[in-house]
Amino acid sequence: MENKNSNTHNRELLISRKLNAPVELVWEVWTKPEHIVKWWGPNGFTNTITKMDVVPGGEWNLVMHGPDGTDYKNKSIFKEVILYKKIVYEHISPRFVATIDFEEQGEQTLINWHMLFETAEEFIRVVKTFKADEGLKQNIEKLSVYLAERVKNQESGQNIDGEKK
Repeated sequence: MENKNSNTHNRELLISRKLNAPVELVWEVWTKPEHIVKWWGPNGFTNTITKMDVVPGGEWNLVMHGPDGTDYKNKSIFKEVILYKKIVYEHISPRFVATIDFEEQGEQTLINWHMLFETAEEFIRVVKTFKADEGLKQNIEKLSVYLAERVKNQESGQNIDGEKK
């Protein structure tokens, strides 16, 4: 008898991207609220983060503000955090586990972002209702653009907001 959850292809999202930034910077913009609030979410969304404790067992509470004014409350619990290597968190509702692997490649970073839903039905519901597949693509694109700005600012001696230090 096959375990219905042993095959995951019908309940997962996966995206990989080589980012033009060193792993230390990619890690920083993934783990510091002052950065992640600026790039997280699909196009047109803004964020309010009330808690982000990036340690195993730590909570991540944020509200994503949609362009139509709808607020989407999100709560996640960090399950695994390996400096410069991996972040795993469990999103509470809808329930899924996200694993983000960081691979240093010189001055670039390969990121593999995997989201695994409990059931195929939940995956389909989230993709249809929230367009999670397109949102993930937009999210990684926004991350890439944000990192390019950070690299440019670092090279020109500017701070996080692009102002001279």
